[in-house]
Amino acid sequence: MTTEPPAPLRLRRATMSAITLLGGVSLAVIPAATVSISSRLFTQGEQGVIAVAVMVATFAGQLAFAFIVESRLSSAGTDRRVVFPLWLAAVSIIAGAVLIVIGPQMIALCLALPILIAALEVGRGVSVAERLDRREVWASVLVGLGALAGVLAGFAGQAWALTPLVVGIVAATLVRCLPVEHRASRPEPRVMGWVMADTAITGAVFPLLNAMILAFVGPADAVLFTAISTVSGLLAIPLNFMRLRLLKEHSSLDIVVSAGAIVAAVVALLVFEVTGLFGFVFGAAWTESMTLLPLLLACAWRAASLATTIPFAALRRMGEARLLTGLRAAVSALTFLLAAVGLALGDLVTVFVGLLVAELASAAVYELARRRRIERFVKEERS
Repeated sequence: MTTEPPAPLRLRRATMSAITLLGGVSLAVIPAATVSISSRLFTQGEQGVIAVAVMVATFAGQLAFAFIVESRLSSAGTDRRVVFPLWLAAVSIIAGAVLIVIGPQMIALCLALPILIAALEVGRGVSVAERLDRREVWASVLVGLGALAGVLAGFAGQAWALTPLVVGIVAATLVRCLPVEHRASRPEPRVMGWVMADTAITGAVFPLLNAMILAFVGPADAVLFTAISTVSGLLAIPLNFMRLRLLKEHSSLDIVVSAGAIVAAVVALLVFEVTGLFGFVFGAAWTESMTLLPLLLACAWRAASLATTIPFAALRRMGEARLLTGLRAAVSALTFLLAAVGLALGDLVTVFVGLLVAELASAAVYELARRRRIERFVKEERS
């Protein structure tokens, strides 16, 4: 019989969870900072290409995370330990160094972004999953300071504005790849295959959607879609944190902390919108459009993922990788279809409505699958 940890220990765990969760802001600001700096250094046409590149880089980060972190956390027959691989750190540092030397060049930036963001995704994922909280705090501070310095330099019209952003990413990567005492578990090949397929199917939706927006609506809407998606991504920080913790083990404490953080994030975004901060950061792409309603819908879409993440993580822990891949493929097709219908109507509002409806449907599908899996397990135990 397990006993509850003492109250001071629970409070300490909750505090460290909250601090580590807040550190996720540093990961979320990188796409936003990139879009903001690009709006000062590149033409509108180049900004549209970079906006799509940001989405592609996010997708690449998701694939790297699935391959290195999630496949191991989903391998029920192992110790499920993860580390930050040195080869990824080395490639990221080289890409960052090249970008710093070359300067603000669109093609170089588009090629380097997937590598840099993959290193950020994997590094943070390892730190959160293995509870390397102090290390993660330092890494998050370095990324945040670099992004802040880059954005401020962009406001001042400095051609080197990308440099502090990249330096912050490289410094954080160096911190996150410091040695640890444990070794990475070897993922089960079958599980890895299903996890990678799952991530590829799901993650491809948004780069494809943004490419369609760029092609059919224009660079201004492509930049705005990326900006709103990135801004609402502040809500993805507690959601990703909760998902990582729940992949390890179910934790009501982490769910409560994450839900509270989502509410606080929504309030913060509304304050930033009302005060005009987003217009200042993103420039004409934001100020020349109606953004409050799309932002509210984007926040609702992100927040709805709370109901999706809990049954999803439970199915992952049960080893239902194959089932999840099938479910996610169906859900991704629905998401793309509804968002594409919204795009056909020529309005970003309807695009985000489609994404919200698809997310709510996903939550219902995953919860139904989780309950059926438990019922089947109970029947097997009785027979």
